[in-house]
Amino acid sequence: MKSITSRDNPLYKELRQLAGSSQARRKAGRTLLDGIHLCDAYLQHVGKPALCVVAEAAHSHPEIAPLLRRCSDARVPCISLPATLYQALSQVEHGTGLLFLVDTPQAGMPDSLEHDALLLDGLQDPGNMGSILRSAAAAGIVDVFCSRKTVFAWSPKVLRAGMGAHFMLNIRENVDLVELATRARIPLLATSSHASVRIYDMDLRMPVAWAFGHEGQGVSAELMQLATQQVAIPHLGLVESLNVAASAAVCLFEQVRQKSAR
Repeated sequence: MKSITSRDNPLYKELRQLAGSSQARRKAGRTLLDGIHLCDAYLQHVGKPALCVVAEAAHSHPEIAPLLRRCSDARVPCISLPATLYQALSQVEHGTGLLFLVDTPQAGMPDSLEHDALLLDGLQDPGNMGSILRSAAAAGIVDVFCSRKTVFAWSPKVLRAGMGAHFMLNIRENVDLVELATRARIPLLATSSHASVRIYDMDLRMPVAWAFGHEGQGVSAELMQLATQQVAIPHLGLVESLNVAASAAVCLFEQVRQKSAR
């Protein structure tokens, strides 16, 4: 394992740039995974990272040491950093001391929508984005399509909120959702507080595409016009609507319930 102690080291400078800039991550097609859980999930579901970065004090950590051995066995390049250099890369307060540099997965575009899918239209909050991705993975949905105005799926905050769900999904970004929706061979459903049809009255045993939109403005008018059905989530309280991540979870797991019913 190579030890880097200088801030002027070219590799370290590259890592600093990736850690601090979403634009740099997009341009390089690489991102950083921060923490034991994300790194372990990557090893399990994807494979070898491009680089393993560990803090000097974390070498003997009981959960990190086995991951380092797995990286060594797979001949993954590893570097060790003193605390001051490592902390400048990590965005996790009181982190455990492990980072992976990985190539951002690139999924190809299908010819049409034929399987359960999520269309994320202009989501802005990283926490909401990560929560929705986690719900999708738990609900068995694999295909996720993000509009150009949706938050970068591979940003550190989205990755932390997703808790490893990214590696179980095919995430496409910068997608023209309107054009994609015109090629759908399955129903496109969008939630609306003004809809007269309840989510619980829909037959969700068949594949559907779910559209979820911006936290304040919702799904764009152009995409909403292409929805096969607008559906409402009934609630008893006085709140006007649910958070988009909560709405997605309700919809996806109502579909799970129906598919699981005997």
